Amino acid sequence: MGRLDSKRALVTGASRCIGAGIALELAREGADVVISYRRKAVEALAMVKRLQDAGAKAKAVQCEITDILAVENLFTEAEDFLGGIDTVVANAGIPSGADTLETIESRYWHKVVDTNLSGAFYTLRSAVPCLRRAGGGSITAISSIAADLCGAGGGAYNAAKAGLNAIVMTLAREVAPERIRVNAIAPGLVESDMGDMMLRIHGNALLQTIPLGRIGTPREIGAMIALLASDDGSWITGKIMRIDGGAVIQP
Repeated sequence: MGRLDSKRALVTGASRCIGAGIALELAREGADVVISYRRKAVEALAMVKRLQDAGAKAKAVQCEITDILAVENLFTEAEDFLGGIDTVVANAGIPSGADTLETIESRYWHKVVDTNLSGAFYTLRSAVPCLRRAGGGSITAISSIAADLCGAGGGAYNAAKAGLNAIVMTLAREVAPERIRVNAIAPGLVESDMGDMMLRIHGNALLQTIPLGRIGTPREIGAMIALLASDDGSWITGKIMRIDGGAVIQP
């Protein structure tokens, strides 16, 4: 018996890295899972097999998260396949480059913001009617401690994640009467393509900024999302939860 037995989850951008860890943890806890992917169908199908091996009913759907019609179609396919949706994780995103706000190209600014902010907005907005039909549930967006740290060279990413935090808190107030809970997880440095890149650039100096002294794992992010989706998280909404080994400690 898992905490999420009978739950029906959609996780965007979940063919690899943090999204894969989230989807696997939800499956291990008993949920059936639909994942979305952008390009790499082979990776997505391999992920579906891993979810099935974990005991889940699973499917992968291709989706360009910056296309609102594609996102709406993703939810329609997922809801049809699962028989409803009560758990949504808006994970799809892209990392930032290292350009300053003075030098960043307009094209790149729009790419980062369109994916990490607008794509997440389309996901959260499309989730609400599905969860309403299910009688309530949990929506979790993947933010970042970059919204707090505002590191130089990450202006587009920092702004997108800060905007996402505002959307999460706003939506949480709007849908709470319908038993829909909305939260964000803000990871610190986690095993992923972006995390590996940061370690290559900054090395041990980056680890020294983390009080617990180590990089996080996708499974640890997934465990918190499983908590939020379960009955144990039934009184948690409107929160930005920093899962970061203590990198950001504030009241």
